[in-house]
Amino acid sequence: MSNIFGKVFKISTYGESHGKAIGVVIDGCPTGIEINEKDIQSELNRRKPGQSKITTQRKESDSVEVLSGVFNGKTTGSPISLYIKNKDQKSSDYDHITTVFRPSHADYTYHKKYENRDFRGGGRSSARETANWVAAGAIAKKILDDLGLEINAYVSRVGKLEMNTHYKKLNLKNTETNIVRCPDKNFANKFIEIIDEAKKNRDTVGGVISCIISGCPVGIGEPIFGKLHAELGKAMLSINAVKGFEYGSGFKGSEMYGSEHNDQFEIKEDKIKTKSNHSGGIQGGISNGEDIYFNVAFKPVSTIMKDQQSVDSENKKVTVKGKGRHDPCVVPRAVPIVEAMAANVLVDLYLQSKK
Repeated sequence: MSNIFGKVFKISTYGESHGKAIGVVIDGCPTGIEINEKDIQSELNRRKPGQSKITTQRKESDSVEVLSGVFNGKTTGSPISLYIKNKDQKSSDYDHITTVFRPSHADYTYHKKYENRDFRGGGRSSARETANWVAAGAIAKKILDDLGLEINAYVSRVGKLEMNTHYKKLNLKNTETNIVRCPDKNFANKFIEIIDEAKKNRDTVGGVISCIISGCPVGIGEPIFGKLHAELGKAMLSINAVKGFEYGSGFKGSEMYGSEHNDQFEIKEDKIKTKSNHSGGIQGGISNGEDIYFNVAFKPVSTIMKDQQSVDSENKKVTVKGKGRHDPCVVPRAVPIVEAMAANVLVDLYLQSKK
């Protein structure tokens, strides 16, 4: 069941990093949504490997094929099957870790849980799986477009350098104008320098992605165990390499007094609004109509091009050799993943509210 996400808008994924293909089946998508392969492909192109000098050089076109659920350019209401063929596997890059547990990878836990571990690129634990999520998210975004809802994510931190400019002062349309996906050109250049430096040092570096959801109607989210922020948190923490999630004022809110933190209500343009938005657009687990905003923290990629000490499946000490094609920093390619999972959550909760 852990391969299925959602209750109404359900996505079920399959495939391994170095298998023949990966894919996703989407059940519960409403009928009549205009969609074509170009819509899905444009999102996949933002996530695919080999797109710049600061990403892995694995060359995958990530060409998507719609196998079912779409007819004459519109969804039919039946399950949508999306298929993405793997083309640039170099499984030999992993021959040296057939029995070795790489530091901070899923090798050891997968071995203990399943015994028959696919060591080629991490198998099912590989971030290649997230292409399926982005493909599903492209369809979810089309549904949200019809509701007037927009999702924009961007890189706000790389390593110790943080861009703390308020998102309302940024032109988020500039996010896709540079390879690191930061809407501020000056910070983008600095972020690229940090990633380049890590790569030259045969190392990796982490970062933070900020996400803004605007136009969300009041009432999205279910009480108690279906809270909007809880579902967003689960979705973000499911993404490979994610170490933290905070929404609204987040951890900084714990430093404030209630008199500072409370979002007071007012009437603005005949609508109930809040003067501030420390709540991050969510109160009681339900959207209140204000912008929803959150941050997602990513650790440095675990595979580094340096020797590391570890053990193998026979409990012997070994040296892990850095080898293969990997991102020196995951956040530039993770921006569309964050957007996609936010979209999948919002559509699922929206459809739940309509049942």
